[in-house]
Amino acid sequence: MKHLLLATAVAFSSTVFAADDKPPTPQQQRMADCSKEAKAKGLAGEERKNFMRECLKGSKSTASRGTAG
Repeated sequence: MKHLLLATAVAFSSTVFAADDKPPTPQQQRMADCSKEAKAKGLAGEERKNFMRECLKGSKSTASRGTAG
């Protein structure tokens, strides 16, 4: 029983400490957003690489803005 409580406490404390990390920079957030979008589209290999390149170039994402132009 003590081991279970200890394991639970360790798992909880690691998630609490992870929450104290700095928020992602705008570039890191853009990278995460583009990566999620590429995954949702099922892109892989060269297609994913090209999509990520174009997605990261633009400061406005068509998915987040809803408009192009």
